[in-house]
This record gives sequence, structure tokens and C-alpha cells, in this order.
Amino acid sequence: MKAETFLPNDYTPAEDEPFMNERQIEYFRRKLLAWKADLLDETATTIEGLQDAARNIPDIADRASEETDRALELRTRDRQRKLIAKIDSALRRIEEGEYGYCEVTGDPISLKRLDARPIATMSLEAQEKHERRERVHRDD
Repeated sequence: MKAETFLPNDYTPAEDEPFMNERQIEYFRRKLLAWKADLLDETATTIEGLQDAARNIPDIADRASEETDRALELRTRDRQRKLIAKIDSALRRIEEGEYGYCEVTGDPISLKRLDARPIATMSLEAQEKHERRERVHRDD
């Protein structure tokens, strides 16, 4: 088993340190785990809320409003489910030593980008190129 990396509470990855050193990896690992835990807590709260809301509402307008709210909530949870899968994928890349590198070019993804979007799999340049290509093909 690997020894735990010490990480000060105020630590922020910096460009002047070696890329994806132990502290940076631990920083992103903890960030991803905290994000996942928050999402799972929200999901549990939603499930409880939906179970409580499963009641017979006689007024048709109130029932329609309730159904709309439920559909929106379920769509949000579905997006979060997909996000959790991306977080798990990022955690797997950390374990495999591939985290922080663009899956297209192999270049390092900027620390600012990873801090803003820790599940990023492409550098900003590769992502922009991908989105431009996607837009062109969508117009066909």
C-alpha cells in the first residue's frame, strides 16, 4: 500500500513545480473524491424527496406541476450519474498514471483547466479543435 501524501489545506498546484508530482496528484484525487461524494449525497436526497412526493394529488394543475418538477429532477440526476462516471474515469486515470495528459496529443493539460474541470481529458487546444469539428459535422 502506498504511503499517504501530505497535503497542506491551503495547497494549490503551481506551474513552477514538476507536472503531476505526488502533491498535485493527491490534490486532484481529493478534489474528485469530494465532488463525487457531494453528487452522491444530492442523489440520496433526491431519492428521498421523490419517495416522499409519491402521493396522490387531486388537483390536476398541481399534479402536472409536480410531474414537471419530477421530470426535471430526474434529468438532473441523470446528468449527475454521467458526471460520476467521468469522475470515476478520472480517478482510474490517476491510478494508471495517465491523469493530466491530453488523450489526443499526450501533452500536459494546463493546471488551470484541470482545477476548473478536473475531469478534463483533452488540452484546451484539442478540446476547441474537437468542438469545431463537431460543429462542422453537425451542420451536414
